[in-house]
Amino acid sequence: MAKAEKSMPAWLLAMGRQPLPTTIQAGGADYSFVKPFKHDFFAATALYGGSDDKVVLKVGRCTSLAGLPMTWLGRRMMRHEARLYELAQGITGIPRVVGFVGSTGFVHEYIEGRQLARDDRPPDGFFEALSETLDALHARDIAYVDLEKPENILLGTDGRPYLIDFQISWHAAHRWWGRSWPARKLLKVLQGSDRYHLLKHWRKLRPDQLSGERLAEAMKVPFWIRWHRAVFRPITLLRRQILVWMGVRSSVKVRSPG
Repeated sequence: MAKAEKSMPAWLLAMGRQPLPTTIQAGGADYSFVKPFKHDFFAATALYGGSDDKVVLKVGRCTSLAGLPMTWLGRRMMRHEARLYELAQGITGIPRVVGFVGSTGFVHEYIEGRQLARDDRPPDGFFEALSETLDALHARDIAYVDLEKPENILLGTDGRPYLIDFQISWHAAHRWWGRSWPARKLLKVLQGSDRYHLLKHWRKLRPDQLSGERLAEAMKVPFWIRWHRAVFRPITLLRRQILVWMGVRSSVKVRSPG
C-alpha cells in the first residue's frame, strides 16, 4: 500500500485496508500482482503481469460506509464502465477488455506508455489521432465526459494516444429514453465538452499542429463549461479543504481551467 493511502482513513478507500489479490485469472490466463496505480473512494487499480502480456485490474468499491454496505455501488460502477469499454471495442486507442474478477472487478489490456503530462510535447499527429478516436466514440453515441484530465490520456510508447477510465462516460442507449429529445440533447452537450477539452489540450501542448479554425474554436468556452465551473469549483474547493483538515491532502490547489 502506498504511503499516501496509509495516511487516509480506511472508509475513504474503495477496498479499505484490504489488499489487492496477489493473483487473478482473466480471459483464460493467470496474472500476478506487479504494482498499484491508484486507490481512491470509488476504485482501486493495479498492474498485473502474465506469461505473455500485462493487464490492468480495476476493483470497484466494496468497503462499507458508516455501516452501510457499498458493494452494490462498486458492482454497479464496474458494470457501467465495463459496458462502455465493450461498446468501444474495435476503436483504435481503446484498450481491449480481457475479463472480470469477482463481483466488482474487471480487467483490460495494459498499454505501454505513460499519462499525458501538462508540459508534454506529443509527437506530430498525436492529437489528430486522438480526435479520430473521439469521433469514433461519438459515432457510437458515447460521450467520454472526463477528457478534462490529461492523465486519462495515455501517450503510448508507439507515440499514439489511448483513452482509459470510462467511469463517468455516458452512452445514449438505443431504447426509448436514449432516442428521446432530452437524451439526444444531453449527448450533444457532453460530446461538445469532449471536443472542447480535446482542443484545449491540443492548444496548450501542440498549438503548432492546430489549424487557425481549430485554434479559434479552442478559444471559445461553451456556456455549459462556464456554468459547471461556476457551480462546482466552489464545491471542489470545499471538499479539498475538508481533506486538508483531515490531513489527507496538503493543499487545496485547483488546476487552472485553461
